[in-house]
Amino acid sequence: MFFKKIGVIGGGTMGQGIAEMLAVKGLDVLLVEQTTEKLDHAYEMIETSLDKQLEKWAITQAEKKLILSRIHKVTHLAEISACDMVIETISEDLEAKKAVFAELDNVCPSNVILASNTSTLSLTELASNTKYPDRVIGMHFIYPVANVELVEIIRGLKTSDETFNETKRFVEEVVQKKGVMVYESPGFVTSRIICVLINEALHVLQEGVATAEDIDNAMRIGYNFQYGPLEMADRFGLDSVLAAMERMFREFGDIKYRPSVVLKKMVRANQLGMKTGEGFFKYNKDGDRI
Repeated sequence: MFFKKIGVIGGGTMGQGIAEMLAVKGLDVLLVEQTTEKLDHAYEMIETSLDKQLEKWAITQAEKKLILSRIHKVTHLAEISACDMVIETISEDLEAKKAVFAELDNVCPSNVILASNTSTLSLTELASNTKYPDRVIGMHFIYPVANVELVEIIRGLKTSDETFNETKRFVEEVVQKKGVMVYESPGFVTSRIICVLINEALHVLQEGVATAEDIDNAMRIGYNFQYGPLEMADRFGLDSVLAAMERMFREFGDIKYRPSVVLKKMVRANQLGMKTGEGFFKYNKDGDRI
């Protein structure tokens, strides 16, 4: 299979990162959002990301223009029928994702791979809403997409060997990241481990052992993390972290996955992190810490 045009469904933080990364790799990207307002915002955030790289002399003005020219704004799923692969990146809502996959199954030819960037949901369940479940697979990119050289490739119950092999080739040869094969399990590998770390940091904060700043400094400097666990949660979106924790708690029944009370309070207050400008830390409109 030749990969040239990729559909990206959802223009949130992960969708923006994936679309930008694919365009940098020379692929044409059809970025899909529900409204023109959301689509314009996603495009502006990608442009802001490129501007930051421009300021650091990481890219030239001509490269920025070329990258943006490869990203095409789309508001109707039917327009992505010509894509060679589609990557879904909407919020972690099972029913919403199933509805997207059912529609994709109708508009995309049967040989087109349908991938989900889900961090916790069942690929088998997502595929159950399609006529061709063998072409559905998980392709979980890690935030920040451009800087993390890893993708979890998750097989559902009916994912075919051909779909897996072509996806692995796409990840390692086209996108040039390391692909690790994961058999379906709630949270897979990365989310299952990192959510427990974040949750423990929240317990430490709740018990007054240290401030949010000092907790993050301890892990960032002491263990060479790019971000501390609390800023990491802010950047993932506290609502997304809560949804992942609650799902794993339901699936495993193990108390270590029970979400911290602090996390629930933050979400109820709509302090969701970078996306709302405030979580455990404050952020400007470009997503930088204040």
